[in-house]
Amino acid sequence: MFSSILIANRGEIAVRIIAAAKTLGIRTVAVYSEADAGALHVRMADDAVCIGPANARQSYLKIEAVVAAALESGAEAVHPGYGFLSENADFARAVTAAGLAFIGPDADAIATMSDKVAARKAAIAAGVPVLPGSDGAVSGLDEAQAIARGIGFPVAVKASFGGGGRGIRVAAGADELEAAMMAAGREAGAAFGRSEIFLEAFLPRPRHVEVQVLGDLHGNVIHLGDRDCTVQRRHQKMIEEAPAPDLPDEMRAAMQAAAVALCRSVNYAGAGTVEFLVDRQAERFAFLEMNTRLQVEHGVTELVTGIDLVEAQIRVAAGELLGIRQDEARISGHAIQARISAEDCADDFRPAPGRITDLSVPLAPWTRADFGVERGDSVQPHYDSMIGKLLAWGPDRESARIRLHRALSSLRVAGVPTTAAYAAAVLEEPDFRSVRHFTGSVEQDWAIALPPVAESAAYAEEDDIVTSRLTERQVRLTGAANRTVSVFGLAHSPPPRVSPSPRAARAAASVGGASAKEGVVLSPMDGMVLQAPVRAGDAVERGATVLVLEAMKMEVVIAAPHGGVVRVVNCTPNEAVSKGQMLIEIDAA
Repeated sequence: MFSSILIANRGEIAVRIIAAAKTLGIRTVAVYSEADAGALHVRMADDAVCIGPANARQSYLKIEAVVAAALESGAEAVHPGYGFLSENADFARAVTAAGLAFIGPDADAIATMSDKVAARKAAIAAGVPVLPGSDGAVSGLDEAQAIARGIGFPVAVKASFGGGGRGIRVAAGADELEAAMMAAGREAGAAFGRSEIFLEAFLPRPRHVEVQVLGDLHGNVIHLGDRDCTVQRRHQKMIEEAPAPDLPDEMRAAMQAAAVALCRSVNYAGAGTVEFLVDRQAERFAFLEMNTRLQVEHGVTELVTGIDLVEAQIRVAAGELLGIRQDEARISGHAIQARISAEDCADDFRPAPGRITDLSVPLAPWTRADFGVERGDSVQPHYDSMIGKLLAWGPDRESARIRLHRALSSLRVAGVPTTAAYAAAVLEEPDFRSVRHFTGSVEQDWAIALPPVAESAAYAEEDDIVTSRLTERQVRLTGAANRTVSVFGLAHSPPPRVSPSPRAARAAASVGGASAKEGVVLSPMDGMVLQAPVRAGDAVERGATVLVLEAMKMEVVIAAPHGGVVRVVNCTPNEAVSKGQMLIEIDAA
């Protein structure tokens, strides 16, 4: 067993890995950017090394900096977590070339399965069903148009590298294909450093089901059941559960067998996930992708199997046998997880960085809270918006659902808005309860009433903002005790807000940011400028793209609020901007 490991990640997953390592008696080394100097994972680790500025490309995505930190700290192994470099074959090779163990599959398996085009080919070779699509990466618009016509619209335009819902766009027709290709490639390039894209048939109302696999260095591969990850927004998961509900036994068995067969075909070792799209109407499933790493939703599998997947990853990387046969992997009960992200759900899930002025997680039987922050910590605009996860187990799906709903209702976060109230509402949706939902339900079907942000002090900047909004009255209790108590309550109960349809929200947001005066475009959020395609003196039409911003896994295209001439451009690509900052001024024509 290793004596020390370096965690090449941050936030909730870094905290989770530290906890598992401490259980095994392993010394932990954290890495951090300058923005994360005071982060929870840094405080929890036995040692920590700064690897660069806030920009992930100069820190968490910089291979040489991470490897140098591992060598400098005396670590024997590197755990990549999820996201960042976790599915980067060059990183895995660099780690092993430096004489360190990589806690994950070998570089060849990563290279094959993290490249979605190569993964499709591997799936076909292993007899796993796939959707119609391009044979490889698409080089240009003409080629893409020809392939799309052969597949039939709508088509999904996908990044060949990366994951987490990044670099995916849907083109409903030929007129939308070029814009979809540009957006998917741009987003993937910013997040993963690779902008290649490919095309695949788009299923209109699928479910998203995945199979957890675990292999060792001795050729043993098993599955640990399946999960349903159908509740999504912007192709990013919000709620996950294990096992996947309402699946025919034959389909479930076929998916699990396909996942194991695929992993054996590429000599896979470590924890991984094979993802599928399920068409319940046609009673078919098709390979989507494989994630050669731990998943955010790994906890629900842990709750129903009793297996610590992070500990298993470490043991496998140290050369140990799995220690469990397929017939010994049992599923007990049901588990559901909700991701808690710093986002304003009523504003199209707009990322909302800031300082967490208060945080109280529920403490209840059968409930688990995995968080990467504590009270007083900051949610950085440079990284993912997820701050933690709430999970609940029950003997059946309904009891797990009720327990998670109770936990979400008990969670208290002040300083930033979160997705907790929205997730609780999803758990009450009739379509979710009866498993009639699909991957587009959040954005196409559901109009969920939300409590007003102010009620949860979501934008609080002072620790006492909650108490400042409470009223107090004295109540005399009669009887044996005969005493006076103070009763506190909200001064008023504003009507709930209804989340606008995402299409309407995007349309409203697409014409410029918040503006103090006509023609002034303000940044709608803290973030990074990806593109600034206009210059002072350029003539623009209303709706023309003038900026593309990115923050916390969300890309926002800013359009001209009216036609005219650009007078001032107050930002450049790769520049960090703040919410409300003046970015562009346009003189009306």
